[in-house]
Amino acid sequence: MAEESGALGWVDASAGASGDMLLGALVGAGVPLAVMADAAAAVAPEAVRLHEESVLRAGLAATRVHVEVADTTEHRAWRDVHQMLEAAPIADAVRARALAAFERLAVAEGAVHGIEPAQVHFHEVGALDAIADVVGVSAGLEHLGLDRLVVSPVAVGSGRVEAAHGSMPVPVPAVAELLRGVPSLAGPATTEACTPTGAALLVAAADAWGAQPPMSVAAVGVGAGGRDPDSHANVVRLLVGRAVGGAVPVPGEGLWLLETNLDDLDPRLLPGVLDRLLALGAVDAWLTPIVMKKGRPAHVLAALVPAPLVDAAHDLVFAETTTLGVRRTRVDRAVCEREVRPVRVGGVEIAVKVATWRDRVVNAQPEFDDVAAAAAVLGRPVVEVLAEAAAAARVLTPGA
Repeated sequence: MAEESGALGWVDASAGASGDMLLGALVGAGVPLAVMADAAAAVAPEAVRLHEESVLRAGLAATRVHVEVADTTEHRAWRDVHQMLEAAPIADAVRARALAAFERLAVAEGAVHGIEPAQVHFHEVGALDAIADVVGVSAGLEHLGLDRLVVSPVAVGSGRVEAAHGSMPVPVPAVAELLRGVPSLAGPATTEACTPTGAALLVAAADAWGAQPPMSVAAVGVGAGGRDPDSHANVVRLLVGRAVGGAVPVPGEGLWLLETNLDDLDPRLLPGVLDRLLALGAVDAWLTPIVMKKGRPAHVLAALVPAPLVDAAHDLVFAETTTLGVRRTRVDRAVCEREVRPVRVGGVEIAVKVATWRDRVVNAQPEFDDVAAAAAVLGRPVVEVLAEAAAAARVLTPGA
């Protein structure tokens, strides 16, 4: 029997995707609706309520999540949404997911309309229901605790659709921009199948794109769209389980290493640039001190970026720094499978990140934030708690 490892999810977007469809798929896959509703309500400045309904789509049982919001016509700019997310009492991981999705929307809308992302007013996307969709889906995905999420090619639909700026071709320009470098197709729908919100959420969450990977499926969520055409089931499916065959798929495909030298930028700005690159969806971002010609101190700003986000990363670096050029190199990487296991020190639980390579545990490291929090609770030096947590972690590795 094949061995199982790594919490894995696969999204079937062959009929398209929208925020409410993804909410329904998450509920069907076992995420409590309250997890998503509470997060959405914590961010939205006006009343937001979610409720679920069991429906049929082309004879297929599905869950539809309705988003009920206050009647408002306010069009919020990206800076407004950013401030709401930063101020909201939600988990940092949920905040980061939501910021990444909305930043993609802002960059895409800015490219379409020829303006800076900070100046984008989202219109429909900035309405309360979209805020609820993005934050709710972000909270739901975080609740699942997946190590990897793979997404199928995305059906975008065909024809035309009415939007705030008039009649638009399908895929609408923002969706076409968001899905740059991502596998997509028209699919069975003769109208809009993938909304900008749905596209941004998928691009922000996906670790890889393609057919269902080898996995042992534990839960299947089917999220319904509002339409019920005769031609096909208007649903998003979410399969959740464990990777089969010893490892989660290696996420090295399509990564680019972006680098630039900075010698005339106030270094106090650099941590914020790193944070924004990571929020955008960079796999990693870092700074390296260097000495340039004439002995000038400088830094190399570097980021590992998935192929679909390269243009957005360029936009961000050129807007946020003084550089005039960015080097880019196509790279691959091998990645250990990772999971979190608990150990206890003085009765306080500390998370340990366990890394596995080819079915063998190769490293186990306590999460330092947990160590520091435990030390504060126990009234002990951090160095002592770290040493005990590291010792407890060693029993998770072979030969301990």
